[in-house]
Amino acid sequence: MNILLVDDDFDDCNFFKEALDVLPKDTHLTTLHDGEQLMNYLFENSENLPHILFLDLNMPRKNGYECLEEIKQNEKLKDIPVVILSTSKALDKIEMLFKKGANVYVRKPSGFSELVQVIEHALPIATENVFSKVKLKYILNA
Repeated sequence: MNILLVDDDFDDCNFFKEALDVLPKDTHLTTLHDGEQLMNYLFENSENLPHILFLDLNMPRKNGYECLEEIKQNEKLKDIPVVILSTSKALDKIEMLFKKGANVYVRKPSGFSELVQVIEHALPIATENVFSKVKLKYILNA
């Protein structure tokens, strides 16, 4: 499974990679650090898109909200499952993200075991949800 993580915090990226390494899944992780890098990467690799995208919201150059909107409006990219990573608990923002096309919303956990658990639950939910006729939305709280 090809996983794309976009987060401007290098420590969070390393934390995510370590958590992913613990899971017994065959995965390949690519990390990017801002929204412009993300969009360039997706357009340059449109024949080999990630199976799932973990997207931070607060990034420089182009934020996660803008990226989500661009992805879901693009015919080639719209089916990529998007898991939003954020520290926010604001239900109005979460609802707006789901309306824009997010598949899963994850409140960033602070502990390692919680992060492992969240990733483990988010992977099948997001990828299976893409092929479902009924689009379900999930909020994962660690």
